[in-house]
Amino acid sequence: MGVLRDGKTLDGVLPDELNRLPDPRDRAFAQELVYGVLRWYWNLIPQLRDLMHRPLRPRDQDIEMLLLIGLYQLRYLSTPVHAAVAATVAACEARNKAWAKGLVNATLRNAIRRCRDLEQAQAGSISARTAHPEWFIEAVQQDWPDHWEAILAANNQHPPFTLRVNVQKHSREQYLNLLSEAGFDAHITRFADHGITLDKPVPVEKLPDFNGGGVSVQDEAAQIAAGLLELPDTGQILDACAAPGGKTAHILEQCSGRLEVVAIDRSKHRVALVEDTLRRLALRARLHHCDATKIKDWWDGVEFDRILIDAPCSGSGVIRRHPDIKIHRRLDDVRRLVCQQEQLLNSLWPLLKAGGKLVYATCSLLKAENDGVVSKFVANTNRVRLDQIDAEWGTATNCGRQIITGDGRMDGFYYARLAKV
Repeated sequence: MGVLRDGKTLDGVLPDELNRLPDPRDRAFAQELVYGVLRWYWNLIPQLRDLMHRPLRPRDQDIEMLLLIGLYQLRYLSTPVHAAVAATVAACEARNKAWAKGLVNATLRNAIRRCRDLEQAQAGSISARTAHPEWFIEAVQQDWPDHWEAILAANNQHPPFTLRVNVQKHSREQYLNLLSEAGFDAHITRFADHGITLDKPVPVEKLPDFNGGGVSVQDEAAQIAAGLLELPDTGQILDACAAPGGKTAHILEQCSGRLEVVAIDRSKHRVALVEDTLRRLALRARLHHCDATKIKDWWDGVEFDRILIDAPCSGSGVIRRHPDIKIHRRLDDVRRLVCQQEQLLNSLWPLLKAGGKLVYATCSLLKAENDGVVSKFVANTNRVRLDQIDAEWGTATNCGRQIITGDGRMDGFYYARLAKV
């Protein structure tokens, strides 16, 4: 309800709720239900509207949530029908709404009887069929006319469980052996030099040497960022939008203390996440809780050899990991985010040394946030040139490279590299 009713993020509400469940099996099942309902919301909600004779009162939105959970189990999980219905009905008691038991039972059993009719009714709605909001479908169709169907399908899949090995503690081969000894099947990533993907996700506390800083969870596409910086032997690096700290840590893991890393984030809570990440990995960076574009608040006047701008974006490339994006994001948000992205580039470019390089990254598929931002910046800025990214991953664009969600099983990411001449 925190996501659908109150507009909160899934990451912001789910961990505390799951921690209330002592049994890890219950936590795993609850997480599956929450993620599943949000992933398929735009498919489930039209079904529920069709099944209900009249909408529930606003104060009974919790019953609507229960019905969505029941429908999700009936449509997408292997939960036995009687168990799914019985558990959803019983949950009405837990909500102190025994009056709703009959309504929930009748609605779910009607859904079972009308399964074929409901599917046919949705066939004419691309939003219901693909489980995405219409504005997003139109945007992806416009930007990726040859790939939009694959993108929408990939967004509804479970993402892989990929790790980044801390090379200061283990080689990738050594860590693969540790996983094998622990009974986990895994294989190396194709494009990320330090990545390993497990065949099945596991709780992080079960990973060998996780608490000791030997490994982190990070998608392969996100691991590409540090390599694109082409880190020098010595110097100063800026990670301008650092939270939750994965890319900052990856940079530090590769530099063996030779480089000084400055990491910034405007959210106090998210700076704390960076601190936690670095503490677990026994790494150090200069952290600033501030707006990176307000240069006077944090910059000491020393120019940077490299700058990474992992810009705030729509998150349209990581929907499979954050299905609440389908609920919260609007087209107006993209326009606002583009302004922020442009401001970051314009503000931070003067801090880069001559001969230095800046990597602009987003986890977005939308061209307005990617090539649109970079091409405008290059056209209006002196002493800048596009530094071509030669790679086997992704698709070449006018200014950089785009990984489309699902390509090589990776998240959707965009990268462009700029050099100061």
